[in-house]
Amino acid sequence: MTPGLWELVLKGVWTTVQLLVYSTLLAAAAAFAAGIARTHRRWIVRFLAGLYTEVFRGTSALVMIFWVFFVLPIAFGWQLVPMWAGTLALGLTYGAYGSEIVRGALNAVDPAQPEGGIALGFTPWQRMRLILLPQAVPEMVPPFCNLLIELLKGTALVSVMGMGDLTFSADLVRLALQESAEIYTYVLLIYFVIAFLLTRLMRALERRLKAGVGKESPPGRSARRPRRAGAVGPQRAGVVEPRPAGTAGVGGGVA
Repeated sequence: MTPGLWELVLKGVWTTVQLLVYSTLLAAAAAFAAGIARTHRRWIVRFLAGLYTEVFRGTSALVMIFWVFFVLPIAFGWQLVPMWAGTLALGLTYGAYGSEIVRGALNAVDPAQPEGGIALGFTPWQRMRLILLPQAVPEMVPPFCNLLIELLKGTALVSVMGMGDLTFSADLVRLALQESAEIYTYVLLIYFVIAFLLTRLMRALERRLKAGVGKESPPGRSARRPRRAGAVGPQRAGVVEPRPAGTAGVGGGVA
């Protein structure tokens, strides 16, 4: 490819990364807000959070992008630029999936933990902030990592709006070169590299969070228990190891 076409592809990569970051922030906010609301003691709060989850989880992300970009201006007069239309549609859609991850992780915390907070006189928000979330968040990281990779692949849907993301830029290059195999192989590799880097970052975050709550030893530190002083090897029950002649036995005697 010519330098000009490579520049077009790199601009598409930058647009995809921007969309991923913005959508991730919105999805994380929506996931935690709806997930925590699903555990609220008031039924109306649980109902509204459940309604959001079911609506956005049960609709197509592609159709939601079309609706936000084409229907929303007609219905309400709000014309969004492609970047924010894609961010809104993808963030709310994947945030609905993430809300179930948050709700499940909070419900998986030992009930004795919040009960201890009640005994100490903590408010519901203090129990959530000081007891539940520190224990639940490390368990959310692996499924959130999968959801983040799915969101990365979902960013390709915004190309239907004519947005210059990686997929749209690759299609323009394909039309210019009339070669599909080469350009789409490059695109597959670029998506793979971004996904691989995200996976590494999420695993590092998981280790750090679990080390912070004592669930896993920090990286670089051995998880094996130190050997007790004086333990020189395994001893069989009921068997006394013979000592060489002339060594001191118990009580200072000579064996």
